[in-house]
Amino acid sequence: MSYKHLFSRSLAAAPERLHFAAHSHHLWPDASWDGHAEAWNDAAILADHKWDRVFGEVIPEAQRHIATELALPDPATIAFAPNTHELLVRIVSALPMARPRVLASDGEFHSFRRQSLRWAEAGRIDLTTVPLEQVVETAETGAFDLIFASQVQFNAGRVLEGIERLAALARPEGPWVVIDGYHGFMAMPTDLSALADRIFYLSGGYKYAMAGEGACFLHAPPGFAPRPEFTGWFAAFDDLAAKQGGVGYAPDGARFLGSTFDPSGLYRFNAVQRMLAREGLTTTAISAHCDQLKARFLAADPLPGLALISDPRARYLAFKGEAAPALYATLDSKGVVTDLRDDVLRIGFALYQDAGDVDALLAILKA
Repeated sequence: MSYKHLFSRSLAAAPERLHFAAHSHHLWPDASWDGHAEAWNDAAILADHKWDRVFGEVIPEAQRHIATELALPDPATIAFAPNTHELLVRIVSALPMARPRVLASDGEFHSFRRQSLRWAEAGRIDLTTVPLEQVVETAETGAFDLIFASQVQFNAGRVLEGIERLAALARPEGPWVVIDGYHGFMAMPTDLSALADRIFYLSGGYKYAMAGEGACFLHAPPGFAPRPEFTGWFAAFDDLAAKQGGVGYAPDGARFLGSTFDPSGLYRFNAVQRMLAREGLTTTAISAHCDQLKARFLAADPLPGLALISDPRARYLAFKGEAAPALYATLDSKGVVTDLRDDVLRIGFALYQDAGDVDALLAILKA
């Protein structure tokens, strides 16, 4: 089965390219073009009043799509930002203790790694990092105020087990549990219905949601972090016309909003979600398509000198070995886009590929 017709613009833009890095920069489907145009038209037609539509229609639609995908009971617990780093800083700013004790895995995304190390360097947090498989057991010692871990690690494709055990630890007064879902959201079916009142969940549209930049989101459990210190005027958007006094916050997820942002990412996100619904393409269906491509690739045993280290549930394959950097460079020179993290070569799969693309990649590797 081929879904290339849904990505005709992106594929036609570079017809000789073999793009196997959907886990990094997912190619944009044609529907995203329509969403982007809709954002421009609203800005032109509505001008100052475009924010009424953004907050009255665009954001609620995006919240509904995400709540459906994650089985969240209340879409209003979702807040948006241009990137997950901004949301991370807001969460930490809301912690009630002066020097929070933070636990994280040793394979978190670069933005968290850099920010947490800088905070630790400055003495603002106490940071402990452990391998992903040790996060739950270490968290259960009760020695931490914030627990941060990826649902799927970005570098090695390992999947966090025991999120339910982490959620059981969470309390409004601390500890708080933050799950980075960027490589889980729309890459593997995720049901947070039983955990939504305990955990924070971060993700965005840049990868498997196929919406590009600027559409990141946070699910914030009710009663946790009611007053982030790092805040913007949209966090009390409904009160803008009222007399100003003090620092008010929305009671729902909007308490984590910042200030003026480019809403076009949310327009693209909604347009892509509508397209997927029309096509009957659920996360389960997309994963099944990608799993067939992965199986075709692995059946050829194409990289005998590298070790496969990723979990089968990850949307990409991660191969570790000394030859990875040279192989990445060689593939890049031949128009094959993959991804490299140190000595780990990542090969990602997506709707815009079919069996012919896999065979073309295998032929290049064989040569």
